[in-house]
Amino acid sequence: MQVISCNPRLFSLINRSTQHFNLRPFSSSSSSSAYSSQSRGGLPRFFSETLPTIKGGVVRVKGDEFWHMTKVLRLGIDDRVELFNGKGGLVEGRIESIDRSGVDFEAVENPKLVSQPTTQWHVFAAFSTLKGGRADWLVEKCTELGASSVTPLLTGRSQSISENRADRLQRVVLAAAKQCQRLHEMILKPPIAVGELLPVVANSRLAFLAAAEATPVFNALSSINKEPNGIIIIGPEGDFTKEELNSLREAGAIAVGLGPHRLRVETATMALLSTVMLWSDCQELASN
Repeated sequence: MQVISCNPRLFSLINRSTQHFNLRPFSSSSSSSAYSSQSRGGLPRFFSETLPTIKGGVVRVKGDEFWHMTKVLRLGIDDRVELFNGKGGLVEGRIESIDRSGVDFEAVENPKLVSQPTTQWHVFAAFSTLKGGRADWLVEKCTELGASSVTPLLTGRSQSISENRADRLQRVVLAAAKQCQRLHEMILKPPIAVGELLPVVANSRLAFLAAAEATPVFNALSSINKEPNGIIIIGPEGDFTKEELNSLREAGAIAVGLGPHRLRVETATMALLSTVMLWSDCQELASN
């Protein structure tokens, strides 16, 4: 029988982390633990650009959210639900009335406004050539993991993305935000070319570039001071050209390796995003 041993420091970190999951009243704190406790609820949650401003206020819910509320979940009058606006606003209420075009939602409490989490990582990934739902999956998981934004990166080997596809990806972002109960919707930005990314890299506090045969990412992180904000850059199928890699490095991007194997675009994105998000959260817990 194989015995699995664990580092005592790991148990110490786990014990320290669990202290941040106690229930507590709403506050304006922007720490990741406070943000997590305030964003999670037990009621069905739906998106609405407009929220009631006070208790007793009523807003109209139509379109896809109306259909999902009444046809998929089969909710009816007086059922309790939550509305969020993707900008930190959240309000609990009830379905006041239903007709053929929508529902009227009445707030049963004053709305809450939750601050942005302090950890802010932005993804630049060359995924425009991905097929078979792989781009959808990349955007969905970036939303769930907490990326602040995703920008399609246009390179010599990944040169365009259609408007129809961008509209579809925006719907993926909204569905994923509802599923993972994040209150600030991830921003899906217009595509940019590598040349346009260079000044962004130069002005960023921290920029990681996934690259073959580079310093392993954990080695790189061990020599860097705490930084909750930054960008990650993932190349296309076939990787960046040498010229693109050199220009990104010269702009200030830190090349990091993600292991010995060749990874797909979406796999590399998840590996690097997960790493920096957890690293930032761990640093925040340590500082608290």
